[in-house]
Formats: sequence, C-alpha cells, structure tokens
Amino acid sequence: MSLASVRAFFAEKAPDIAVIESDMSSATVALAAAAYGVEPARIAKTLSLRVGDQVVLIVAAGTSRMDNKKVKARFGGKPKMLDAGAVAEVTGHEVGGVCPFGLKTPLPVYCDVSLQAFDEVVPAAGSTHSAVRIAPMRMAELVAAEWVDVCGERDDAL
Repeated sequence: MSLASVRAFFAEKAPDIAVIESDMSSATVALAAAAYGVEPARIAKTLSLRVGDQVVLIVAAGTSRMDNKKVKARFGGKPKMLDAGAVAEVTGHEVGGVCPFGLKTPLPVYCDVSLQAFDEVVPAAGSTHSAVRIAPMRMAELVAAEWVDVCGERDDAL
C-alpha cells in the first residue's frame, strides 16, 4: 500500500522520477547506503516527530543528528519521536520506508539544510526496499517543504 501511494505521488507530480527497488533492505541509513551505492550522508532520512499537538516530518542528511535545542527553538516545544505504530498510522509508511511522498495524512514537511550539501539524495519510497534519487531542492518543492536548520554535527558512527 505505502509503496503504491509513493508511486502514485510520483506518477502525478513528477513522472520523470522513478521509484527504484532493491533486493537488499534499506531500513537503516547504513543499509540504504549499501543498497543504493551512495555514501550514508546522501541517504535522506525522514524523522517523524510530535512537538506539542503537531506532528511534523523532518528530512535530513543520513549522517546528521537532530539537535533537540534547535528543534525546540524552531517549533516552540520539546520534540518527541513517534513510535513505530504512530508513524505508520499518520504517514502510511512503515519505519524504514518513511518518506515525505504519498503520505496517508497531510503533514508539514521540513527539509534540514544538511541536505543542501548534495546535488542528489536518496530518500526512502514507502517501503524498506524502495527509494528515489532526487535533487534536494526538487524534493522540497514537490512536498512543499520549508527549509530549516535543526540538525547538528554529523554522526559518522553509524
């Protein structure tokens, strides 16, 4: 279902972008980097957070770390990661396949500036075995994301 919603999203909004599938799992940044042959930082991970009464998605470079102080300052409250059940319920995507495309529920999407270091990033595409290759600016445009600075130093110890 989730992969289908992502395919439908791209068929409607960006038919030139193909969803790619891998026999290898891409459920973590390290696995996704190996599956798609890119450095871990190019994996665009999607974090599902609750800040107060609002759920937001933050897409960031794979090796970046969310900075709780920056998130709190930007969104006005302490961020809490959603559990796997809540993530699937609001996004329609399973953990490991969460992305800002083809969402079950419209959610505000934010792209962290850490993605701007790359000409192309590889976010998941609704399942633990699918992804897309896309320019960060195009991704932000397609999902009407706002650019934010809410991540800190890279975490190279994957």
